[in-house]
Amino acid sequence: MRSARPVTRGEVPEAFDEVADRYDLMVALNPGYHAHLRASADVLVASLASRAGSRSRRVARVVDLGCGSGASTRAVLDACAAADMAVEVIGVDGSAGMLQAARAKAWPAGVSFVQARAEELADRADLVGDGGLDAVFAAYLVRNVPDRDALLRALRAALAPGGVLVVHEYSVAGRRLPTAVWTAVCWAVVVPLGWLTSRRTRLYRYLWRSVLDFDSTARLTQRLQQAGFEDVRTRSVSGWQRGIIHTFHARRPAPRPVSTR
Repeated sequence: MRSARPVTRGEVPEAFDEVADRYDLMVALNPGYHAHLRASADVLVASLASRAGSRSRRVARVVDLGCGSGASTRAVLDACAAADMAVEVIGVDGSAGMLQAARAKAWPAGVSFVQARAEELADRADLVGDGGLDAVFAAYLVRNVPDRDALLRALRAALAPGGVLVVHEYSVAGRRLPTAVWTAVCWAVVVPLGWLTSRRTRLYRYLWRSVLDFDSTARLTQRLQQAGFEDVRTRSVSGWQRGIIHTFHARRPAPRPVSTR
């Protein structure tokens, strides 16, 4: 495997461009990848449904932030369909190559894709709309953004009051067994498969390193709370990636009802 300059967090979108044409093949070889995304999307939809009565519009407006080639977008759509929930989904990603792969797939009406950096979301009125977003789904994104705290504050600002954020992310910090499993799988399976599918490995070597360097679940929970979110909770996936992949739920506070008593 040829050596190449390591990817930095600020260069992640461009690194995904390098493997975009083979990325779907790569994730198809990952047991549980799509099922785990769907499980996190189900959390988002269940939380949306719990506040359906407080939404002024019938169609939920959801941004799939860091949508990549559309696997997470599909998970959100399938979860909404299962719950009989009408939804408009905007997939946002910084990688032109990944968006090209996403747009090449068949999508129902109400799905669109936009190239933008995640940190720009709150400043994009065309994406956020008049009243803010009902939900943001962010899969495998937060760890790749240089300023995580600024990102979370921007996501809170983009959400409508009571809006939902679901983060689907790797985290192994402080856990010996998941850390060991993660490293073993990366170097025995992920990096070699990256070479076989795309003849490139630097993105997958970055993936290994970025997960080791990322926040513990407790630290990310703290960041969410410090960014002004409430109802923050987390759970891990099942299977061999238990303790490695987690779903984080958070909500922008809604105005409290004023008592008339």
